This record gives sequence, C-alpha cells and structure tokens, in this order.
Amino acid sequence: MAHLPQTPRSAGFGRYLPLRTGNLALDFSLILVPVAFVIGHVSSSPVLIFIASALGIIPLAASLGKATEDLSSKLGEKLGGLLNATMGNATELIIAFFALREGHQAVVKASLSGSIIGNVLLVLGTSVWVGGIGREKQTFDRRSVSASVTMLFIAVIALVMPAVFALSVPGHMATRAQALDRFSLWTGGVLIVLYAFGLLFQIRNQEIPLESEAAEGSHEPSWVAALSLLLATVLIALLSEMLVGQISAAQHALGLSSMFVGVVVVATVGNAAEHSTAILVAYKNKMDLCLSICIGSSVQIALFVAPVLVFASYLLGNPMQLVFSPLEIAGIGLAILTLEMIVNDGETVWFEGAELIAAYLILGSAFYLVPE
Repeated sequence: MAHLPQTPRSAGFGRYLPLRTGNLALDFSLILVPVAFVIGHVSSSPVLIFIASALGIIPLAASLGKATEDLSSKLGEKLGGLLNATMGNATELIIAFFALREGHQAVVKASLSGSIIGNVLLVLGTSVWVGGIGREKQTFDRRSVSASVTMLFIAVIALVMPAVFALSVPGHMATRAQALDRFSLWTGGVLIVLYAFGLLFQIRNQEIPLESEAAEGSHEPSWVAALSLLLATVLIALLSEMLVGQISAAQHALGLSSMFVGVVVVATVGNAAEHSTAILVAYKNKMDLCLSICIGSSVQIALFVAPVLVFASYLLGNPMQLVFSPLEIAGIGLAILTLEMIVNDGETVWFEGAELIAAYLILGSAFYLVPE
C-alpha cells in the first residue's frame, strides 16, 4: 500500500492508534471497570452483568491501544510495527476466544462480519458526517484508499468462498462438513501467509518513523508501558469471560439473536476505542488517517483475526468453519460496494456520511429481525 503523506503509520495495512487525545475522558471512564466487577459479583441479573462488562471493556480497549502505541514507540520501527499489527485487534480476539470456548461459534462469526460492516458503514459514516459539518468537503489520497479497498475486497473473497462452496457442492452432509473443515483451515492458512507478506513488505519498504499522536510527549519507561499492556489484557480477559458467560441468558431475556449480538453488540464493544479515534481525526480534518483506521482495521479482521480464530477453534475442540450466512455475505458485499462508491472521487461531504449511517441502520434492522 502506498503510504499517506504527512501522517504517521505503523505496520499492519495502515494501522493507526492515535489514542492520546481525550486522556481525561478515558481516565474518567475507567471507573466503569471496577463497577463492572462489582456488579458481576453482587448481581444475579444476566442482562445487567452483560451490559456492565461490555461497558467496562470499552475504556480498557482504549488503554490497551495506548499502552501498545507507547511500547511500540520505544521498540523501534520494525518491532514496534509488528507489535501494533499483532495487538491492533487484541480486544476482539480475546472476546472471541472466550466465546469459542463456550461454543458460541455463531456469535464469533457474526462479530467478524459485524466488525467489517461496522467499520465501513457506521464508523466511517459517522466520521464523514462529523468531519463534514461546517466544511464544503474533505479530501484524501484517492490512490492510497483505492489500494486499501482492493486489499479489503480480496480479503473478503476468502471469507465468502467457504459459504459459496457449501451452497454449491452437493453430497452427503457429513462429507461436505469435512470438506468445509479442510477448506476453512486452508483458507485461514492462506490469509495468515498473505498477512505476513504484507507486514514484511511494509516493514522493508516504509521509511516512516514509528510515531503518532500517542507516542508524542510520552516519556514513560518501557516497563510502565509493558505493565500497562499486560494489565489491560488481563482485565479485558476477565471481563470478556463475564460477558461471554451471560450471552445466552442475556439473549433470551432481551429476545436477541446470536447474529445480532455478534454483528452489533460484540463488534461495537471490541472496536469502540478505534471508533472514537476515527471520528476524532475526521473532526480534525485528517481524512487520510480516518480512512486508514476504518479500512485498515477491517483488513486486519479479515486477514489476521478470522484465520487465528479458525485455528484456535480447533485447538479448543469447538471447530469453527468460515461459513457465513447469506445475510452476512450480503451485508459485507454491499458495505464494500458502498464504500467504493463513496471514496472513488477522493472527497467526501457530510451527506455521504449520512448515507453510510442509513445503510448500516438498514442492515442492522435486518440482523435484529433475524430469528434465533
């Protein structure tokens, strides 16, 4: 991918984590973490525990991003970029790991598709809308964004093909299931290799120092950043276990399907810190950076998170096939098609943001009405 001028970049297909801005709000929101643990131990309401743990994960995800960026800036460009690329979607991975362990494969797959759809439609739409208010238009490097969209499209092909295979290949269900298992593992392997090649290409060809708004002005020792990273990861894991433990009961109490919980709830919680960052930089008229956050995160979900979860599911004894429902496939395909139409002219206006949000609400309504 071509680099974006005058904007810092870390490895991982345009992964940005400028999370220093708004420290006061983040520090204040961390009160949700002990509140979630208290509610988890004293309350018997699965809905309350589910909501509290979800809210507690959001500021921890932001803290994890801050700690990752601080530590990356001290490790040097290559090691730091690798750390960013690995930990960029750590929150989603942790939540999905516990969900897989409990057998919620449908929720995990829905969260993968929901992350892509949410980043492309809801987050980018909100960013374009907020950034466009009071401005005639906002511009960005169309060539670089086009390369990112192409990478996302290629990545999504790999996620869609197992479902196409399942619908196209006749035969006994057991035999077809074994073929789908092999196809999912093979596809996951190809995606991991492609992701590794992408990292290698960027590390060798990018000559941009590993710095960002998060790293600027950070004088904390490396061990402080490492300890913060470890602590945030542990707390996210504990709250994720609480969240996943209440999914079934909360679904039943609220009348929600597994698909809606994954596409909307889990995907939003796992990406909330990134969402706020993308909106903030769009408000500052940094649309190259905003687009890189939204599209780069979706690419990483498809190329890295999805295959890692496939392999993890087999290790956990709950195999997950990369077979998405027709509704999820339609949602992903339409989201990318809409994205291409919005960004192909190299500029955005606030009304285009409203259009993206409207598209997300329409898809969200469909996911909400899907029966369990």
